[in-house]
Amino acid sequence: MGDARHDKVAANRMHSGSRTGHPVSHPTDSRSGAAAIIGALPEWNLADLYPSPDSAELAADLRRAGELALAFEGNWKTTLASEAEKGADGKLGQAMREYEELEDLLGRIMSYAGLVYAADTSDPARAKLYGDVTERMTAATSRLLFFALELNRIEDDAIEAALAADPVFGHYRPWIEDLRRDKPYQLEDRVEQLFHEKSVTGRGAWNRLFDETITALSFKVDDDELALESTLNLLQDHDPEKRRKASNALATTFRRNLRTFTLITNTLAKDKEISDRWRGFEDIADSRHLANRVEREVVDALAQAVREAYPRLSHRYYAMKAKWLGMEQMNHWDRNAPLPEAPKTEISWEAAQRTVLDAYRGFAPQMAEIAGRFFEKNWIDAATRPGKSPGAFAHPTVPSVHPYVLLNYQGKPRDVMTLAHELGHGVHQVLAGEQGALMAPTPLTLAETASVFGEMLTFRSLLYATADPRERKAMLAQKVEDMINTVVRQVAFYEFERKVHTERRQGELTSERIGELWMSVQGESLGPAIVLRDGYEVFWAYIPHFIHSPFYVYAYAFGDCLVNSLYAVYQNADSGFQEKYFDMLRAGGTKHHAELLSPFGLDATDPAFWQKGLSVIEGLIDELEAMEG
Repeated sequence: MGDARHDKVAANRMHSGSRTGHPVSHPTDSRSGAAAIIGALPEWNLADLYPSPDSAELAADLRRAGELALAFEGNWKTTLASEAEKGADGKLGQAMREYEELEDLLGRIMSYAGLVYAADTSDPARAKLYGDVTERMTAATSRLLFFALELNRIEDDAIEAALAADPVFGHYRPWIEDLRRDKPYQLEDRVEQLFHEKSVTGRGAWNRLFDETITALSFKVDDDELALESTLNLLQDHDPEKRRKASNALATTFRRNLRTFTLITNTLAKDKEISDRWRGFEDIADSRHLANRVEREVVDALAQAVREAYPRLSHRYYAMKAKWLGMEQMNHWDRNAPLPEAPKTEISWEAAQRTVLDAYRGFAPQMAEIAGRFFEKNWIDAATRPGKSPGAFAHPTVPSVHPYVLLNYQGKPRDVMTLAHELGHGVHQVLAGEQGALMAPTPLTLAETASVFGEMLTFRSLLYATADPRERKAMLAQKVEDMINTVVRQVAFYEFERKVHTERRQGELTSERIGELWMSVQGESLGPAIVLRDGYEVFWAYIPHFIHSPFYVYAYAFGDCLVNSLYAVYQNADSGFQEKYFDMLRAGGTKHHAELLSPFGLDATDPAFWQKGLSVIEGLIDELEAMEG
């Protein structure tokens, strides 16, 4: 299994999540009056995976996984080509079923270890569990590498004949066709095995170092020592002095740890370059495009359309916001400041739950029913704790179980939208699970569709119920900011990654040089209304997508523009949209984006498609501008 395919599966198994790189609201470290308003926050119950880290069930499955992987290798290695030649009498279908069952078992074990670890990465026992399980799962999956490699060495005609002759094997046609797209980049078996086994001490180890470093950081704001998420949250405070102090605290701590973050970034960029060179990828992002099953030309068209729209979107909006805040120019720490019109009260967890489920129910009762399970059955971990993973994500685990959602909730309007976003992922993952362990994972570009659509449903529902002009303005402004963060900011992140990985091919980058690249793309995307003060040059250091999934970030812009167009179709549809929408989600990874969007009359290969999505953001800014008249 090549790196591209592995990244696709891993990303869907783990951090399908919120748009990193801008603050997501989270509770403070101590219980306060605000926390009392928010109410009790749920912690997830992982017993549907395993009763506990030291349970007999987990120990038994760890043993069983190793034994089954060894047996699978012994039974099927070097036999697949001959089984294909037997046609209807071959046993490729049986092999596929056994392989999928193993994938489900291995995924269940790894999901559990990952979720236990995410709940507190500072706990040595949890870190050891995660490390030990990762090593054992890597050893088990190394026994399975031959399967994809051998299937890809079978001639096209023989594969096609086997798919037609054996109904069981034919069921997996989408997975087989997907797999064969990796064929040009597949290496000799022992090299693939070396890459796979060394990932534990290579890329995986550097990822873990980043995670444990970032969660261990503390940030001094006045007399308080805060965690990362609580400090980021202050960048949304109504008090500009608190925002300034939070920004300075972030810069101080990031600078103190900059050597570590720079080393991690350089090492992982070089690791990727080595892999890309061996596999024969031409462009630095081609492996991500392959994993996302999206053409380079489509992503290039998206990035170009967004860059050209900077003046019409972010530059224009932030100039308006500066005036609203009584400033000629905003400081970088004012970018996510609330408007004077924005409500200052916290939103309780119960109200957030009701808001999102009502919005989902207004679209389709089935959507609310599925999302409701996450609350009813404790599939959500919402409270902030020391050592807990920052941000938010929805983890699909495996089809034989169900997804889980991680949040850090503080009761801000953005937190409600984050809840809507992650539950959108969760609904998608539940529906796609019908495809089974091999075909449920969705390319990242389409994995963001349901999450962003869930946000749009929630926003439109709240906006429709708001009559007060000042509240409406605050809501529209918040939505515009979220869309700028999702589209403009993420494409800027993509451009930053391109610059870093391109220059890394000529040698290591210093912390100062990475900071220069960061400031150049940020200045271009944010525009002249925002002044990037001293300290902002190190804010690249905390963004996990750069570390865990290089070039992931454009998927957010892809998803937002796609949803803008999709929502317009929904608004103009007489009937039948919901059925088409659920069919798209159920498809999981079985269809290309062109096939999934065709029923809606949408085509991502058409350059005009991206302009339609961007025009929705522009229209909201027009509406805000009209309010000033």
